Amino acid sequence: MGPGGRWVRAAHTALSAAVALGLLLHRTGEAGRGRPGPGRGRSAPGADLHKQEERGELLQPLIFVLLVLCSVLLYFKVSLMDPGFVKPEEEVKIPGDIKLRRCGYCLVKQPMRARHCQLCQHCVRRYDHHCPWLENCVGERNHPLFIVYLSVQLVVLLWGGHVAWSGLYFEQSREWLQHNIFLLVCFLLIFIFTIMVLLLLVSHLYLISCNTTTWEFMSHHRISYLRHSELENPFDQGIIHNLWRFFCSRHLTAWEKIYFHKNSEPV
Repeated sequence: MGPGGRWVRAAHTALSAAVALGLLLHRTGEAGRGRPGPGRGRSAPGADLHKQEERGELLQPLIFVLLVLCSVLLYFKVSLMDPGFVKPEEEVKIPGDIKLRRCGYCLVKQPMRARHCQLCQHCVRRYDHHCPWLENCVGERNHPLFIVYLSVQLVVLLWGGHVAWSGLYFEQSREWLQHNIFLLVCFLLIFIFTIMVLLLLVSHLYLISCNTTTWEFMSHHRISYLRHSELENPFDQGIIHNLWRFFCSRHLTAWEKIYFHKNSEPV
């Protein structure tokens, strides 16, 4: 783990912990002001986690804490695990006498759909992209868990955004900013991250349903096995099969077999 990776992971953990603890300990709605406000000033039922703790209703606060903890653990798991690095000692069995391309950087024989990441300094199987927030590549081994992480993170963000928005104090007064500054900052941060995570999750689920990757989608015209293929996407086996292979298959896929089964001409 490089120094950059340590700082990024520390920042992610600190931000998640600060926002979660703040929403748990901050008095929102009537509890934070001592008097009810009109309209939006009153907390929505179940939104004030601190108030529930004081009443001894610990189920929702506990679930919220567990979801935050789960998202942080998933983040570390995805960011630290092997995304599918191609190892020199691995032998790839492919049909016929097709020769694998040798990487010009690390000199290993690249399986189809692999790509060399200069940041990680490895070739990665079914390379999707290098994520700067993870400080790791997203590839064939950790891509499914990356989707799980995004899903859990989205639930946490939506819940946290609901808590922050419901607790905002909308009654006009000179102390408006003083009452709202923490929840307002939390809500703005959560809103920005929610948009980012939602767009990422939707785009990845679409690409997975088509059995393509971010790299292949963005660089279709530059990739020889796609540019020379008779089919627009030689790996697409239908939505159901694509999703099953992505989420349920426990073994690395020999993409050459699928490619040359559909394409008579080798690349």
